[in-house]
Amino acid sequence: MIALLSRDLQLALRAGGGFGLGLAFFLIVAVLVPFAVGPQSELLGRIAPGVLWIGALLACLLSLDRLLALDWEDGSLDLLATAPLPLEAIVTMKSVAHWITTGVPLILAAPILGVLLQLPAAGYLWLVVSLLLGTPALSVIGTFGAALTVGLKRGGLLLSLLVLPLYVPTLIFGAEVARRGAAGLAVETPLLMLAGISAASLACLPFASAAVLRINLR
Repeated sequence: MIALLSRDLQLALRAGGGFGLGLAFFLIVAVLVPFAVGPQSELLGRIAPGVLWIGALLACLLSLDRLLALDWEDGSLDLLATAPLPLEAIVTMKSVAHWITTGVPLILAAPILGVLLQLPAAGYLWLVVSLLLGTPALSVIGTFGAALTVGLKRGGLLLSLLVLPLYVPTLIFGAEVARRGAAGLAVETPLLMLAGISAASLACLPFASAAVLRINLR
């Protein structure tokens, strides 16, 4: 499993879907919003948690179309499906690789970009915590969407349409954790909901993704 994870990390970086693309998109969002809204510190501070979460969500979405497509194109996916390692474990490792190359850099960059959006000082910790809990769900859900559309020509748009509605609960509770934290309010309820979504996704969706891949590989 470690060898598979290392291989997927190298493929993600070489294919251009690694941390560079996601960080660039994240930075563009954080820079353009103040130009559109205006130099109003209070307004920017209020909308910063939602803007940063939307930027992180869309940045995660950018690399999903290549998550399984590379293995499909060169035939590696057929070999992996017949390997001794269960297909559920293979899908999980791909989700972990996607999170490491996309989610982790976004988590590290979020506080820096929060400065551009005048995020209140109390919100930085909760922004990082919310992204740390929520981005694994984004990667696992995205892997499920990639499994549904693997092998389809120009499946990127269809993948986005399938995955975005599934991202909405994570977006709502993740942004709410950061917003409440920035305002000094209690964050327990949205934090537990966000953790529950991530835990449920990690527990169930690898099996669903593996089942879909078995159907597509027949």
